[in-house]
Amino acid sequence: MRSQRTVAILSEGCAANFGDGEKIGERFAQEGFAVQFEMPSAPPDAIVLNACTVKGISGAVKLAKKIRSTFPAPVWVTGCATEDLKRELARLYPDFCFGPKDAHKNEDAFQEFLSRVDSAAGLGEKPNATPSLFCHAGIGLVNIEEGCLDSCSYCSTHLVKGTLQSIPAERIVRRVQRKVEDGAKQIFLTGQDTSCYGFDLKTNLAELLQKILVQVRGDYKIRVGMGNPRHVLRYLDALQETFHDDHLYKFLHIPVQSGSDRILKAMNRRHSVAEYFQIADAFRKHFPDMVLGTDIIVAFPGESPADFQASVELVKATRPSICNITRFVPREGTRAYLLPNDIPPKERNTRSAELSRIFQQIALENNQSLIGQTETVVVEKPGQRVGTTIARDHAYRPIALAGDYPVGKSLTVKIVRAEAFALIAEHCYDS
Repeated sequence: MRSQRTVAILSEGCAANFGDGEKIGERFAQEGFAVQFEMPSAPPDAIVLNACTVKGISGAVKLAKKIRSTFPAPVWVTGCATEDLKRELARLYPDFCFGPKDAHKNEDAFQEFLSRVDSAAGLGEKPNATPSLFCHAGIGLVNIEEGCLDSCSYCSTHLVKGTLQSIPAERIVRRVQRKVEDGAKQIFLTGQDTSCYGFDLKTNLAELLQKILVQVRGDYKIRVGMGNPRHVLRYLDALQETFHDDHLYKFLHIPVQSGSDRILKAMNRRHSVAEYFQIADAFRKHFPDMVLGTDIIVAFPGESPADFQASVELVKATRPSICNITRFVPREGTRAYLLPNDIPPKERNTRSAELSRIFQQIALENNQSLIGQTETVVVEKPGQRVGTTIARDHAYRPIALAGDYPVGKSLTVKIVRAEAFALIAEHCYDS
């Protein structure tokens, strides 16, 4: 019998998609595959392209070209794979397989792909037990829901992922417990929209967090993934109370998308600018040094100079430390795809550059205010530069350190310099 089969799960995009990648990997592991979550150095027996198309299909197409130029293995495309991506990849690579959005759940599709892999690679050996799987050492990705309750006019994700399907709290708690027992120091609760978690189960995110905190003991931190503002308002007080627990990163990602109510209405966002301010102000009152993250789309069809300036003023007023700024990209199948794209490319680029410049200055000033402070941090991963380490503080800020430290180790450090997207610190002592 030949050696154990291997599969590479290559995920793109958000933490929720990487979490789905883990589940796909676990399903392959049950069939005897050795699983890896990065571009392999040796030819694998199978490859899963777990795509993200929220910003268009170019990233997924580029990854597909890299895969096929390097490896001849059967490729299964899944994730947020929109119809335009499938058409383009089918044109380029007719041998690719295209799975449903929940590749790990659809047994018929999974077995069909396995048959193709088996015919190319032969049968392999099954392990005695399913291994523990992490996309990143020390980080446990836990999906809590899929889909959303919104239908934003520009978004293709809801076309692929569908309406809200929350995972029962008991299953989530067990998965968190397993991740912590396996050594995870950071738990990422992920989904397309974590803020509407549980609405289909007559519960909510705050109640889920309380169950995790009560039932899962150990040394770990929870990062809550992106959630739309309008849902948070339904349980705002309870969520704030939960965030006082030291197990939660003081980190909140609530995408506003525009500072103009007129544009929000055109986007079908279903929240107002005032409601976004209400949430941001309420959390800042309780946690003054928290990290606020948001997303803004510039040059949405019909965005006037005044609408754009409203987004600029929102960033200046709320001073986020994270702001994902994207130029509008029409996505096939969405309502916004049919709108006249009336803003010239040069103006789109100008607006994006201006907002980025303003945001980066604010992010730098936010970080500069922390110089001289002593922080307790958790080591996350090696830095890009040899001999450096990236850690996270209590608000999930990235802290760069000279030296090599084991993942998950707690350190006390002093902030000595600041950049827009990172703090630079010196190691004081082990915590």
